Amino acid sequence: MEFSDEYRDVEAHGNTKLHVIRTNDKKQMAISLAQYEHHLRLQRHKIVGIDLEYNNEPEATCTIFDNFLADPRYTFAGFSIDGDKTGLEHVNLEVANFVDIQKELRMPEATKELDSL
Repeated sequence: MEFSDEYRDVEAHGNTKLHVIRTNDKKQMAISLAQYEHHLRLQRHKIVGIDLEYNNEPEATCTIFDNFLADPRYTFAGFSIDGDKTGLEHVNLEVANFVDIQKELRMPEATKELDSL
């Protein structure tokens, strides 16, 4: 069953507001990605925050989304992405430039691998 939920003005940090679309509808995904890519074309730094929720059914993937993730023009940033990478491998997907913020921004006094931020 397909669904699309839209949330406007989701409060992030301070005065940052997010526009969130949660969907498994391929048509809605294509529309949303076209909007994101239009916005990214205008940006010097093409960084996309990403948090993947997925299932292990290969037929559930969307070619437009797959191509977006594989596009080397974009950098995708997430937290503790090892599970995301493993899940995507199960459906033969890979993110071209995937940066784990949790590992990149370690505190100097951190004593554990993921003891950061």
